[in-house]
Amino acid sequence: MNVREDAVLAVSGRYDAFEAPKTKRWIDAQLGAGANLLLIDMTDATFVDSTALATLVQGMKHCRQQSGDLLLCGLQPSVRIIFELTRLDQAFRIFPTRADALAADWTPDYT
Repeated sequence: MNVREDAVLAVSGRYDAFEAPKTKRWIDAQLGAGANLLLIDMTDATFVDSTALATLVQGMKHCRQQSGDLLLCGLQPSVRIIFELTRLDQAFRIFPTRADALAADWTPDYT
């Protein structure tokens, strides 16, 4: 299974408590429309806070409950370090670029 082009959300700048609710609404809308394999493109994100991280984790759990997943791509070093320090880089499937994520053949590998 591959990510649909219309199941991609790009975030930019500060990805924080102000932006996180928009992501939650987008994830809920995508799941409600039947898409269960979603991609968050973080190429232009320069910062991520704990509220945004919690929103991503919650979104990943909801996608996985629907036999799908929430994938990430384009993490810049300043954002990637947060994922590594919190070990969330081990929970999410993270791709270097949007093109890599869209080309990947996804199969569930979580328990």
